[in-house]
Amino acid sequence: MDKNKEQTINPGLYVVSTPIGNMEDITLRALNVIKKSNIILCEDTRRSVKLLSHFKLKGKLFSYHKFNEEKVSNNIIDLIKKNKIVTLISDAGTPAISDPGIVLINKCIKENLSVYPIPGPSAVTAAISVSGFTDQYLFYGFLPKKLNELEKVLRNLYDLNYSIIFFISASKFNFYISHFKKYFSGRDILVAKEMTKIHEEFIRGKVESIKNIPENLKGELTIVLSKKKEAINIKKEINESVKIEIKKMLKKYSHKDVVDFFTKREKLSKKIIYNFCLELKKNK
Repeated sequence: MDKNKEQTINPGLYVVSTPIGNMEDITLRALNVIKKSNIILCEDTRRSVKLLSHFKLKGKLFSYHKFNEEKVSNNIIDLIKKNKIVTLISDAGTPAISDPGIVLINKCIKENLSVYPIPGPSAVTAAISVSGFTDQYLFYGFLPKKLNELEKVLRNLYDLNYSIIFFISASKFNFYISHFKKYFSGRDILVAKEMTKIHEEFIRGKVESIKNIPENLKGELTIVLSKKKEAINIKKEINESVKIEIKKMLKKYSHKDVVDFFTKREKLSKKIIYNFCLELKKNK
């Protein structure tokens, strides 16, 4: 880069994207901002010091994570008001995308302080770019761990006709995929492992036929689901497991909501489900 044309680094908060694996993915602009920062906020100083060392940079690293961001952010605001250059990075990828940062960014906005995005690596765009699915996508992020919360989220998402992207822990893949098979059967799936790293791998298939993986696998996976596939054949009978589900859901949800839900999910006619619900009501 021509030093005479280097971007001026003004005081403010810089949200800087860093590599999700391969160090060569960092941008020249990101390195320039980090180099000129008065303080660098990061999730894990042990990981971030490796990034700086790799590029022979020095900087004042300060721990900033989901457990202390509310407390720390007020001090950071004071620094920015004193015309300091503050950089926010995450362990990998773009900060504030399923990572800490929103609290500080919103406080800067409220105080009318400058916030600058320094774009770069993102697991979300990396995965969707090689998925082969429509680029009209919804990014959800990390799914709930509790079963009741998870079921509620998936019920809200199953009928959306977009590609959908999730982050999940590799060790919990088998748990989540079992529920994906219940709600997203018929869609294609891409499982992205170790993106940009030496052992990068992309697993492709149908949601209903994707296989389990070893539960001792570490790290995080990026999951991309295709948009819904149009049903060709409409089922004519309700299987026994679905009947049990309908009975349970009628205790919590309205007749209409249950009919709409199972009509779409099970590819059944509204009439069949409606009549079954009426029959249950009569037999109470």
